[in-house]
Amino acid sequence: MKKKCTLKMVLYELRNLNGNLMPHFFGIIFPNLMCLLLPRAVASGLPADIQQKVTDSIMLSMAIVIPMSIMFLGYGAVYAQEVERGIPLRMRLFGFEEKSAIMAKVFAHLILLTIAFVIFAFFQMAVTKVSVPAVSSFLCLVISLYLIGVILLVISHALANLFKKFSIVFGVEMGIYFLMIILCGMMGIKTSALPNVMQKIAAAFPMTYIANEFADFWQGGTYQFMPFIQSFLFMGAIAGILLLFSLYKDKRTVK
Repeated sequence: MKKKCTLKMVLYELRNLNGNLMPHFFGIIFPNLMCLLLPRAVASGLPADIQQKVTDSIMLSMAIVIPMSIMFLGYGAVYAQEVERGIPLRMRLFGFEEKSAIMAKVFAHLILLTIAFVIFAFFQMAVTKVSVPAVSSFLCLVISLYLIGVILLVISHALANLFKKFSIVFGVEMGIYFLMIILCGMMGIKTSALPNVMQKIAAAFPMTYIANEFADFWQGGTYQFMPFIQSFLFMGAIAGILLLFSLYKDKRTVK
């Protein structure tokens, strides 16, 4: 009898996550620390209205780091180690459906992601001087961050299945992670300041629009969503193609 995803499996995956300090540091401590330090270093001496916009931009950039760290780096680190040790195969032999095991991991990471968002939100309200957002802008940000997290998790899962070695997966994902941070304008360099070729690549990532443009309508106003939606469709398509290819390769390997 195949065993379905249960609360015990989710709690087990949460315990596994607690043994990996990387998502906790990069997904919880690092974004809050940067929101505390960067506005003082970057915005000091600027006019008050510009200071506020810089503070909001930094907060939005660091908010993106949370799903990138937890759902991409964190998931990849845990799952790649399991694949390398043959744990998914052993779980199948003990009657656990692979779908159930993966769903338990997804739920565990979503729980950690939600906890990280709540801590981040309370920290912004209590410590930093972020402006109060319009309800529509806030909801748009939250939904976008969860969608980005899910897409990145799918990509991370596919990479782990393709390479099957923790060292290779970790190296590839760290490279992609820092490349996205640079391209999307989260390293202090605006995307508009990058060469044209890099700007076109950056336009394929929804994180680019959040980091560079969301501050303009954070407190309300209009925004042209079409390029933002197109970037989600493109990134989702890449995730889907990678996942299908990894599943196809996995089936061929088993045969």
